[in-house]
Amino acid sequence: MYVSVPPMEIESRSLAIIDAEVPEPRPFAGDQWAVARRMIHTTADFDLLSHIRFHPDAIQAGKDALLAGADIVTDTRMALSGIPVRRLEPLGCSVRCLIDDPAVAKRAKSEGVTRAWAAVDEVMAHGGADIFVIGNAPTALYRLLDWMERGARPPRLIVGMPVGFVNAAESKELLLAQDAIPYITIVGRKGGSSLAACVINALLKLAREPHSS
Repeated sequence: MYVSVPPMEIESRSLAIIDAEVPEPRPFAGDQWAVARRMIHTTADFDLLSHIRFHPDAIQAGKDALLAGADIVTDTRMALSGIPVRRLEPLGCSVRCLIDDPAVAKRAKSEGVTRAWAAVDEVMAHGGADIFVIGNAPTALYRLLDWMERGARPPRLIVGMPVGFVNAAESKELLLAQDAIPYITIVGRKGGSSLAACVINALLKLAREPHSS
């Protein structure tokens, strides 16, 4: 039966339901729970709780980067649209996606690689970024990690959640195999642009809270 809920209460009620359905002790606490809960809210998928992985420094690294005016790069236009500028501007942050950039298309065609791979090359060739948000393309995560292995300037945080059946799980295993760069990821095939974007939105909310350091 349809239950009428005031629009302003829908989110708070949803979060309260999640809290009730995942009683303490929870698999995550504090700020990690705030991010994990937002991921569940975005997908309605409680199974994610067994797949989410946080680098020990991920939350603080993400908040610090955002408070310092992070340059954020996404692998898809969908992830880009999922991170509202109105939430970034108060902290002086910016977000961009190069997937449709003519230089990226040219590089991808000439080198025989995906545009997501070429977009990472284009970003890294021009100084890199503070936060990479990868929710769709395993090739983007593979290429980014390849740049890191070759000594490029690392981002302050990688939100690595490519989705799918070909190389998605494997790319995230490589991310988990290193511990030098903070990450938030999901083991296995699950992921997606909306999920990756919601992690940034959760971190933005945490960064704006008065107690954030």
